[in-house]
Amino acid sequence: MRLDAQFRLFIVCFVGSFLLIFFAYVGGVLSQLNDDSHPPVLFANINKSNEGPHSTDPHSSDIIEPPKPNPLLSQEPFINVINDLEVIKKTLKSQDIQLERFRAILADKRWASLLTVPLTSITLFSFMKQKNQERFQFSRYPRMKYRPPDERKRILVTGGSGFVGSHLIDYLMKDGHEVICLDNYFTGKKQNVEQWLGHPNFELLRHDIVNPIYLEVDRIYHLASPASPPHYMYNPVKTIKTNTMGTINVLGLARRTKARVLLASTSEVYGDPTEHPQSESYWGNVNPVGPRSCYDEGKRVAEALMVAYHKQEQVDIRIARIFNTFGPRMSMNDGRVVSNFISQALQNRSITVYGTGNHTRSFQYISDLVDGLVALMESNVTEPVNLGNPDERTILEFALVVQNVTGCNCDIVFQESPVDDPRQRRPDISRAWKLLNWKPKVSLNDGLKMTIQYFNEIFSKKAA
Repeated sequence: MRLDAQFRLFIVCFVGSFLLIFFAYVGGVLSQLNDDSHPPVLFANINKSNEGPHSTDPHSSDIIEPPKPNPLLSQEPFINVINDLEVIKKTLKSQDIQLERFRAILADKRWASLLTVPLTSITLFSFMKQKNQERFQFSRYPRMKYRPPDERKRILVTGGSGFVGSHLIDYLMKDGHEVICLDNYFTGKKQNVEQWLGHPNFELLRHDIVNPIYLEVDRIYHLASPASPPHYMYNPVKTIKTNTMGTINVLGLARRTKARVLLASTSEVYGDPTEHPQSESYWGNVNPVGPRSCYDEGKRVAEALMVAYHKQEQVDIRIARIFNTFGPRMSMNDGRVVSNFISQALQNRSITVYGTGNHTRSFQYISDLVDGLVALMESNVTEPVNLGNPDERTILEFALVVQNVTGCNCDIVFQESPVDDPRQRRPDISRAWKLLNWKPKVSLNDGLKMTIQYFNEIFSKKAA
């Protein structure tokens, strides 16, 4: 990352100050060496340390007593002169000792020559030391873009510890914004955002968005909701509450703070589609009382709430309809086809295909989705936008791809298809391309390789 102009100025000043101190010290040493009648008193205890408590000067028969340690200075060689200068500066400030008087106290030409360096240089060095300590502190975090305060946004991400939310937070933090991650850990994991813990621009709140939240924010990404069938079927009431009451609370916060809010909706609002591919104008074919309805209808209500608040309360809204997404940090047991196939292949278990394998899906990599979410948030588009990869594959084709990428020789077995499982799914992304200039960049094979690497690391940690 390129150093900003301010830091380059600090570097120049630091180098200049160091050279001034160094040459002043050298000048003092040379002057001392040319004057044999004035041995280096200040460092006598160091120079004579190997000669016992009393030593004979080679140019005199007098016994030289080692001076008492100066409390103002460290008793280390010149390598600690920086620390001594810090002590000098603090002493000058706290006791108001004049520079001339301080020279007399030291009574040593080498230190006196050092003190000819302006105190502004010492102050500048102290400032640079502090800045470098701050940079060292932040070096444990991923690299971030610097934004001045007036360009920095305060962004709330609900469900921020989840699969999609944590990747979005990575993007926003690296882009130089302040981020508040809100999660109740129903499906999210604290480990997904642990790389940002302690950073002054990051805040982690354990909170259920079903309950109101009072914050000051500029942007809201509302991602909170179980998204995989095992999770939302485990607690359908909680799923409906999160998508209705949670969305109402988010919209209330957006109305109060004048924040822009983006809803992470889903391709499930199309249900088992009769139109192919699915465009945003398609109303969907959803079973309102089926096993998936808590999620499907919950998201449809959430979209209706977004539009209602936009029309009635002038809340600035964005709606993203997200299609199947995969990548690192996705749960290994979330019941979806990508994680199921990869987990089974890496464990040399049979890959389970539900139905005949002729059902179709399209899969986008997580980084493409994050780019799309940010592009939508920063656009002026208030109507729903599909975010997905139009590269459509049958489930059987996808199983063969996973076999090939993992190198697994495992069998493929077929089981009965779940109730209400959509037969086909492919997004029409014309609106995203036209209005956001967005389309997926990562191929299925490349995305699978990165995801498989992540799953391998998880299995290795469990085996250790």
